[in-house]
Order: sequence, then structure tokens, then C-alpha cells
Amino acid sequence: MQSQDVAPRPAPGSGSAAASSSSDPLVDVEQAEAALVEHYPRLVRLAYLVLPPGLGRNRRVVTAHALTQRALPRRRTPAPVIPAQSTGREGDPGYAFVRLQVLRTALEAGLPLTFRAWPKRSQLPPLLPQVWGLRLFPRSGGADELALDQRLSALSGPARAAYVLRGLEKLPDGDVREVLTTAGIDDVDDALDEADEVPAQYALLDSPEFDPCSLQARPTDLMRRRQHLKAALAAAAAVAVCGALLGLPGDGWAPDGAAAPSYAQNPSAQAALDPANLTKVPDTAWQSASRTDFSVWPARGELTGDKALLRRALAVWARPGETVQVSATPGTPSGGPAGPPQLLYAGDVDNARVVILYDGLRIARYAEPKDGTKGAALDFARVDGATGAESNAVVLGRADGNVRYLTAPWVKKAAERDLLKPGAGAMDLTLTDGVTSPLASAALQTGACTSWNVLQLTDASGTRLSTDLGELVPARLTTGRPGSERDATGAAALRAWAPFACSLSAVRSQGVRSVNAWEYATQSLPDASGSASWVCTRAETWRGGGTRVLAQFHTPGGAYGAVAAKAENVPACGPRDPHVLAGVLWKSEAGSWYLLAAGGRGTASITATGGVDGSAQGNLLAVKTKAGAQAGLQGELENGRSINALR
Repeated sequence: MQSQDVAPRPAPGSGSAAASSSSDPLVDVEQAEAALVEHYPRLVRLAYLVLPPGLGRNRRVVTAHALTQRALPRRRTPAPVIPAQSTGREGDPGYAFVRLQVLRTALEAGLPLTFRAWPKRSQLPPLLPQVWGLRLFPRSGGADELALDQRLSALSGPARAAYVLRGLEKLPDGDVREVLTTAGIDDVDDALDEADEVPAQYALLDSPEFDPCSLQARPTDLMRRRQHLKAALAAAAAVAVCGALLGLPGDGWAPDGAAAPSYAQNPSAQAALDPANLTKVPDTAWQSASRTDFSVWPARGELTGDKALLRRALAVWARPGETVQVSATPGTPSGGPAGPPQLLYAGDVDNARVVILYDGLRIARYAEPKDGTKGAALDFARVDGATGAESNAVVLGRADGNVRYLTAPWVKKAAERDLLKPGAGAMDLTLTDGVTSPLASAALQTGACTSWNVLQLTDASGTRLSTDLGELVPARLTTGRPGSERDATGAAALRAWAPFACSLSAVRSQGVRSVNAWEYATQSLPDASGSASWVCTRAETWRGGGTRVLAQFHTPGGAYGAVAAKAENVPACGPRDPHVLAGVLWKSEAGSWYLLAAGGRGTASITATGGVDGSAQGNLLAVKTKAGAQAGLQGELENGRSINALR
């Protein structure tokens, strides 16, 4: 769909598709620099919108600035005569040249890296600018901006460029064709046709959501930075010690499979790596145990007696070789076991031999190809203090977009359910010695979020849902007010989770223990637009810190909820502080813009500050405003305590 203020597309060949000619005006460095400085915010916004969304908001911001700052020519250069349509830029060859350079490098940044050619500079992370210890991202817009960003992310790079040139630069399609052709795009018609599939909401491109010059700053994961620093210091000390030991006489141990050579002769360490000393729990131990967790899982699998495999797994755990792929969830130590660990599983899974071990703090998964040890992998997950529900399953392997689980011995039934379709029912999975048949993994899906499959397990105490977030232990899904959470298995709980299932992708690979979704407010929308729900989702981690909190806004008829605010490492929306306050700019069907805000139970009043002036008694606020308004929110609880909006 094209806007009426955009000129019709010319027939192929009617516009100039050639590169710069000798008749094009010359642009010197000073002229290009003047254009870049004058229009820097618009050029950076153009680069940010064209860059692939898969880079993440922080890297897109930094890369957009880097590409724009590198757009100056080194000497006088011919510039193609492509008119600019906005006031102050008509006929400016300096601006046309700089814009073309920004567009070309932004498109190159989206090209995949291959082994057939050296990567271009724009395809690599920028050396400058860099901001250490901070994540930078534009201010959040409203639900419409989020929806447009999702639609643009589904387009190819050339199609995004076509849409942005139409909407941000106000270029007619003839000039869009010339710019894209000059930038090196071969299938310009395909790009224009693909851009037509996105509604022409060009005014939204000027929103703060897409402004990489007006930024918010948040710290990176402070705990992870401290852990990395400690790990680096420990690694440096280990290298120094190993270097000294290498100079000592003696034969030492030979490599054991994919394990690195060992020069230690500590009897306790050797005993911990002896397969004969592995702890193997009897099959029925869980039935009489005072608690149900990983410590009462029996050893299962057809290779529990393969001492050579078990020795390799233990040796790699203690000293992984250079070719071993090692991963650990945040906050999980990856050192060797302090004593003989417990064996949970050893067997063939798809095309690999897999060993699952437990040392009371961590689950360790060793996997090697069936035809050798090259390409072995070692994964760790922290599971200390796991309850019965949190120790129901462990990932055995992922292949072809599917995942297999090893379930607890007390699990009686397993099923697969699409969280986006609460009324569709669950599909039963077969259980063979605790191993499930494959089910589609939400953590492995790419592209648009059209489904979110979760694992449903039933035991004597009830039914529970867990979701794969790319780690060894799936995260438990719950609903309810903080402190009174319950498993998300009832019909009402499933309906409550459905609009927000796709937001689980924001907490992949973060060491998440459980995620709770809580509808803290409902709000009647202005202009008789129905009723909206406000939901807070809080992801708790195994390490305690690193929590992720999202306040989400769901309007009638919408398939997905929109993220209104998010925060990390805050007590809000949790057992310690269940209160939450968030707001969003919303456009009614009548075309009017409003600032909507909602607080949880116990909120006495809400006041808007900054660019929007308004207040309301109670936990709901609706103030008429205009698109792009900047506002702050302040709330007061019934006990007199002030709270700020989640951010």
C-alpha cells in the first residue's frame, strides 16, 4: 500500500539506473561534511532503520553512528543527482552523496558473512564509537511503533531501505529506484513490491522509537561483568601455573578423548574422575525420599555401563580441550566437580552420545558425535535449590528445530502445547524410560513468532508447564499475584499467557528459573475502544539477581501484547514489592492519541509529568495528547509511598 503523497513508480528503464556519470556534480570533503553535520540526526535515523534488527538495539545504535561518521569522501567525488524532497535539502549534492554512502554501508552490514570473500568493514562490529559498561537504546514508543518495527524486521534489507526512503526522505518511487540501484541493489522491483506489503505509516518513522540520537542508557549485566573479570584473572593465574608445570620433568597424563592433557597428580581429583566412583541412585529411591529433586533421579540410558564414555565425559568436565564447545548459563561456575558426581543419564540421543551428570549445584551435559570425539560439547546449568516442579526435566538434545527431554521418574505423562493457542489442547508425547519424543523448540525458532510450544508434564501432584529458553533446564511458567503464583495450566491461566508468549524470547539464555505473568490492571479505553489489559511478566533466575521485568499492554483484538516498559534487577512486580506502574502512548480508532497508564492494586493516584499534563485518582490514567509526546509518570500508593514508572 502506497501513500497518496508518493509519486507513482516509473516503468522499468524510464529512470536513470546508471552509476555516477561525468556530468554529475562534484562533491568535496567540506561540502559533504557540512551536509553530514546539518542532517546528522536524520542520516543516523536512516541507517538505524535500514540496519538488520537481528543486531540488537544497542549494536544498531552504535553501528548507525559509526556508518554515518564514515560516510565522508576522502577527496572530491562525483555525486548522483537524486533530488531530496524535504525542505532545506533540494538539490544538495553533498547530502545526496552522504545519504547514498550511509544507505550502501547499512545494506552491506546486513549481508551474511561467508568464507568466499573477506568481510566488508560495515559487516564487522564498529571499533568506534564504543561505550563500555552501558547499553544504549532509543526511547520506547507506543504499540503502533512496536508493530511497525516488527513488520520492518520481517522485510529484507533492500525492502526496508525502500520503505524508509519513501517515508523518511519523502522520495517518489522513481528516485527510490535510482538510489537503490546506485547503492548496488539488483532486484529493485522486488524490494519495492516487498515494501508495499507494509502499511504506509510513514509518520511513525519520526517517532522516538527510531531515534538513535535520543537514547536511554542502562548498565550491562554487572554480575556477569564481575564474573568475567574474576574468570579472566583466574585464567591468567592458571596459565602462569600451567606454564611453570610444563617446564617440570615428568610424563603426566595423556589426553583423554576431547579433554586437555592433565599434569596434576592429586589423588582426590583423580578419584572424582573415576567412572567407578560415580553415584548411581536406585530406581525407586524417589518414592521414599523426603524431597523430590535431582538428587533422587536414577541413572538411565543404555550406556550407563560404558566406562570409556563416562571417563571421557568426566575428563572433559575437569579439563575441556581447545576444540570442546563449552557453555554455561549466567552465574554458573564451569570448573570440575569437587567429588564424584551423580550420573543421571548416558545413552544415544539422535546422532550423539550424551552423558548427564549432577553435582548438587549444577547439571553438566557432555555430548560427542557417535563417530568420534571431534566436536564434543559441554554445557552447564545451575540448579541449586531446585524444587520438585523445577527438577521435572532436563534437555537431552536439540536437532532439526526439535528438543528431547529426560523427565523426572515421578512424571507420569508428557505433552506438547502451543502457548499462543490456549484452546487448541495438548498433544501427547511418548515417554520411553523417561525420554520424551521430539517436540518443536521455541528457543530454536527464527523469524516471526507464530507459535510458542511448551512442555506440559503431569505427576501425582498436578500438571505444570515449562518452556525451553535455550538452556539445559526449562523454565517454569506461572500466573498470579507475586507471592501467590500458581502453575499456568488452567483455562484462564492459558488465556492470560497467550498474548505474551512471544515476549519469552527476551529472556533466552539468561539462566531463567521461572517466569510469572500477572494481570495487574484492566482499563476501559477512550473513544469506546473496548478494554485493555496490563500484564507484568517477571523472570526469576537461578542466581537470584539478573531478574527481567516487562510491563505489557494488550488491546482488544490484538494477537500480541506490546512492551510498555522493562527493567532489570528491580523488586517491582515480585514478592518483595508487587507494585508496578507503567504507561504507553496509544492511538484510538478515531485517530486521537492518549497517554494511558496503570498501576497495580493499592495505587491511590497517578500523575503525568513532562510533555503531558494530567492526573487521576486510583490506579488508571488516560490523558489526551499528541504523537511523540515525552512524559514521565509518578504514582502514590494508598500508604503514602511514591513509586516511579517501570523503566
